[in-house]
Amino acid sequence: MKYRSVDYNSIFLLINVFMLCLAVKSDLSADFYKQICPDLYKIVRKEVTNAVKNEMRMAASLLRLHFLDCFVNGCDASILLDGRNSEKFPTSNLNSARGFEVVDKVKNAVEGACSGVVSCADILALIARDSVLLSGGPSWKVLLGRRDGQVPNQRGANLAIPSQYDTLDTIISNFGNVGLNVTDVVSLSGAHTIGRARCAIFSKRLWNFSNTGGPDSTIEKTMLSDMQHVCLVNGDGNEVSALDQNSNDLFDNHYFQNLLDGKGLLRSDQILFSSDDESVSMMTRALVDSYRRNPKLFFDDVVKSMIKMGNISPLTGLSGQIRKNCRAVNS
Repeated sequence: MKYRSVDYNSIFLLINVFMLCLAVKSDLSADFYKQICPDLYKIVRKEVTNAVKNEMRMAASLLRLHFLDCFVNGCDASILLDGRNSEKFPTSNLNSARGFEVVDKVKNAVEGACSGVVSCADILALIARDSVLLSGGPSWKVLLGRRDGQVPNQRGANLAIPSQYDTLDTIISNFGNVGLNVTDVVSLSGAHTIGRARCAIFSKRLWNFSNTGGPDSTIEKTMLSDMQHVCLVNGDGNEVSALDQNSNDLFDNHYFQNLLDGKGLLRSDQILFSSDDESVSMMTRALVDSYRRNPKLFFDDVVKSMIKMGNISPLTGLSGQIRKNCRAVNS
């Protein structure tokens, strides 16, 4: 009697697909991968830890990818797609969005353990939480079950991602368009307690703000002088500076003290406290002061806002797909 050889890899793949079908549902949940990929959290944490150890700034970059993703088409990992219409190249993200190689490493590690079942969108959500935690910030239960989109939206990114030179009212409106409120604006802006920005992003504030021929008057004098020495008027714009001066790699509430002192690096940060529009700045100013005085309140609110942001129009159930490669749709 002849016995046919057993292709165990195919069997395991079929089991994973079967378990995924059982798990498919329309709501996100913290235990979505409990049966089909039980080691997911450990795998992601290990890779993010390695990335942050190699470059502390990477924590902020990975956190920002989740933000950029969710604001365009919802949280569907469309920010990761390459191609002509890629969301990596609009004005707001060009030479700014980074960390894609780290996402690739995490995805490859996850695929090695649980092939074809974990979405890139969920990986971004987990990476964001771990980046905050590894920087000294709070943790939270990440709700999972997102699926991946198949179409990037470069035009949508140009319209949806707030610019640092937008008015406060415009920024609040952009957040409102995806279901986020004023509290979310201020708490999520507080994520700038970690990370750095290139001079090209903010140097207009230093030399010729709004074509006045002078600097932005809301910048504190000593910080202005320091930044003018970092970002030369004829420089190439590639120098970087900490978003949260004097507490650049620790996820804490120091960012809000900087805003009170006129030391917000980006105009979109400082405007939360220094806007001339009293009708909207009254709310943001009060939140900035509350978070400055109460770090627990900031941590509690930023956790709520991160979960809320992660719930922006996710693809679930049988919508979208589970990309094998985060940079391209499945063929």
